Amino acid sequence: MDIGIVLTAIGVVVAVVGSNIALISWLRSDMKMFEIKIDGWKDQFSKDMASYKEEVAKEMKDFHGRLCSLQERIKK
Repeated sequence: MDIGIVLTAIGVVVAVVGSNIALISWLRSDMKMFEIKIDGWKDQFSKDMASYKEEVAKEMKDFHGRLCSLQERIKK
């Protein structure tokens, strides 16, 4: 077996393993940043939904009041 083939095979293995390690470490760091962004988004989303719920409840009260006043006018 030629020494060049052996060195080429070793070089290929080292290159593939090295690139896999680099890709995995990059992916892990990227996922950590993504988790931070998702946590902030979830907090904002829950605040938005709470305010939306309050607005809907207020609108329902207003609608109920208008409906009652219409019924009173119709009865008279």
